[in-house]
Amino acid sequence: MHMKNKIVISLLLASTLSSCHIYRTYERPESITVSDSLYRQPVDTEDTTSLASLSWKELFTDPQLQQLIETGLAHNTDLNIARLKVKEAEALLMNSRLSYLPSLSLTPQGTLTSLDGSKPSKTYNLAASADWEIDLFGKLLNAKRGAQAALEQSEAYRQAVQTQLVATIANSYYSLLMLDEQLDITRRTASTWEESLHTMKALKRAGQATEMAVAQTEASKLSVEASVVSIERQINEMENALSTLLGMSPQTVGRSTLEAQEFPDSLSTGVPLQLLSRRPDVRQCENQLAVAYYATNSARSAFYPSITLSGSAGWTNAAGAVLTNPGQWLLSAVASLVQPLFNRGKNIANLKIAKAQQDEALLTFQQSLLDAGAEVNDALVQWQTARKRIQLDERQCASLQSALRSSELLMRHSSQNYLEVITARQALLQAELDTATDRFDEIQGVINLYHALGGGY
Repeated sequence: MHMKNKIVISLLLASTLSSCHIYRTYERPESITVSDSLYRQPVDTEDTTSLASLSWKELFTDPQLQQLIETGLAHNTDLNIARLKVKEAEALLMNSRLSYLPSLSLTPQGTLTSLDGSKPSKTYNLAASADWEIDLFGKLLNAKRGAQAALEQSEAYRQAVQTQLVATIANSYYSLLMLDEQLDITRRTASTWEESLHTMKALKRAGQATEMAVAQTEASKLSVEASVVSIERQINEMENALSTLLGMSPQTVGRSTLEAQEFPDSLSTGVPLQLLSRRPDVRQCENQLAVAYYATNSARSAFYPSITLSGSAGWTNAAGAVLTNPGQWLLSAVASLVQPLFNRGKNIANLKIAKAQQDEALLTFQQSLLDAGAEVNDALVQWQTARKRIQLDERQCASLQSALRSSELLMRHSSQNYLEVITARQALLQAELDTATDRFDEIQGVINLYHALGGGY
């Protein structure tokens, strides 16, 4: 017996030493590197401030937009589902922590036995039992750590949904402002074409214009009027989509104007390393990698024995062959060690699956960083391009305004045709329309950059 004890102890020590890696906590792989080259444009490595450092209320200062975002954060269906998933993960973590405690059960039992019509004999057993698994090889530990990583993953997912929601509401709101601006300009353009049509009809009556010219002018007028109807439809659809996003029935959305919006003149991206901590979707991918890491450790722990302590205590009158009344105390304690022998092939297969899933999670994590960097670059270029176009648009509008004033003066003091004045006015309205579109692109670039850097929560 003494020799057997030595053998068991030696086996346990050997297993413990060989399984030390099972207890290691997750560390970010060395292959995950975030270099400054993640951004195409040079970055100041000492500048740790970025646009994402601002809260969404600091960036989106429009009071009506702020109210819409608050409504969306409270009632959006996807965000509320994400919050429930966090609660589910919290419950799973609590369950894994309770696995460290012994399981207790009460098993009272009573029996009536009668043989050939004799007086029935009564037996009873009022017992309580407890089982406690000793976590010698990290099975429960890795399960708990995996549940903790899963909770952090759920929280990161909730934050990702929130940041996407804030960006989508803001984009929808500014889309409405742009459509309002386009509708106003298009209506003024339609009025200009109405004047052109009256002028062409008058010129035709004077013999200075043909029927074809009148028909072409009327066709252009009808085309602009059709654009008015189309923009009105787009506004209605955008309001419906935004209302649904806010968890409300379709309704009119109160809003400001595109001209009244203000944003920072310069945008800072910070350093690429900040994406690891600020981007919730990137953190979600890393937490998924951690979950896979602990799943691999759990698969390794399946190769080692499990040790369980169990015991029971109770009051019984059937402790032996003869019934005794009153009953007596019955105590028992058992220690068991289970070493897997014939399911080694299954355990090896499970370990290979876990390792493959861990490698997949690593690749997903790496790709999420590349995608994040690309989104930052795209948003920054969009904002910069829009600002350059706006500068050109402003110069173009100034030139067209000057041309319009000149044509109006010539018409008053010379034989300048009124049709040329109308043409100059239409060109100015088209330039204003282009300016509104570029202004929206600028705002959209700010929103996209803010979201790409991890802002919005």
